[in-house]
Amino acid sequence: MSPEISSPAARRQRVPRPSGLAAATAALAAAVVVATLGVAPALAASTVPGTDCPFFPPDNWFQADVSTLPVHKRSQAWMDNMSSDRNLHPDFGPSFGEIPVPYGIPITVVDEDHKRVEVKFFYASQSDRVRYPLGGDTKVEGGQYKEGDRHTVIVDRDSCTLYETWATSKKKGKWSAGSGAVWDLDSDKLRKDGWTSADAAGLPILPLLLRYEEVAEGKIDHAIRFTTDVTDKSYLWPARHHAGSVNDADFPPMGARFRLKASFKISKTLRKDTQAVLRAMKKYGLVLADNGSPWYFQGTSDTRWKNGLMDELKQIPASAFEAVDTSSLMVSKNSMTVKTPD
Repeated sequence: MSPEISSPAARRQRVPRPSGLAAATAALAAAVVVATLGVAPALAASTVPGTDCPFFPPDNWFQADVSTLPVHKRSQAWMDNMSSDRNLHPDFGPSFGEIPVPYGIPITVVDEDHKRVEVKFFYASQSDRVRYPLGGDTKVEGGQYKEGDRHTVIVDRDSCTLYETWATSKKKGKWSAGSGAVWDLDSDKLRKDGWTSADAAGLPILPLLLRYEEVAEGKIDHAIRFTTDVTDKSYLWPARHHAGSVNDADFPPMGARFRLKASFKISKTLRKDTQAVLRAMKKYGLVLADNGSPWYFQGTSDTRWKNGLMDELKQIPASAFEAVDTSSLMVSKNSMTVKTPD
């Protein structure tokens, strides 16, 4: 990832989350909104484990059904430049001792009383320069602060604020990171245009991670983050930033969305959890969010991931995907909100 630069953003002041009768009333109100928007109720019920915080509002781009949207006009060109002769590769699962924790990006949940620390950012002018709830309890990708992408994804369950950092390190008691971003999980507001995040595309990581619970239950309701090695110096809504190495529209831009083709047959001989992931790839697709190994897609770091699931997902050919044109979903270029069905 190679972000660019701009200026700080202040931490949002949040109203405490409702509880008891207030929570029930809020839930009923949310159900009414969902019914009005025409969004499936299951989306509104999806919350960050260990919290009552949403993975952003249910009308966001990550949870949009793209199964019937038109194929993007550059789909074939992009596929031709994305190592489409390869298979998918789950970038999560058992580590077999290579690293101290399972592969994947972990989620840390804290409360409003958690100590906040100052973080020195390499790309400071495009990072949200507030105090982050980092500490000894923070789970970091790879389980250490020495090498690799070292993402952290932290949710404050009281304010429903999401904090994410990339290339996170702690040396001599001081914290640093390549970049950092803060989101209000109750809002569809995007970062400033041209700003990176903890991801090259300037998007949040949290809502694009496959999680063990949703896969086991067969209830995946969002797109999935993935990477490729060579990208164009451009980005598509709702992405806000690029990290491209070429000026060539025949290479995919950040924010490009790909779906498993409707014609791809999901065999009933596959594991149930594998079938659930593939159905999600048909309905919600994959989102190009960072540079990395081609067709690596991300999930959470979790000891419960099954080797059988990993093995079956590695057999899915990249050539079974196509790029989708999601431009018709845009309500505002500064929001993740999507247009509701007619």
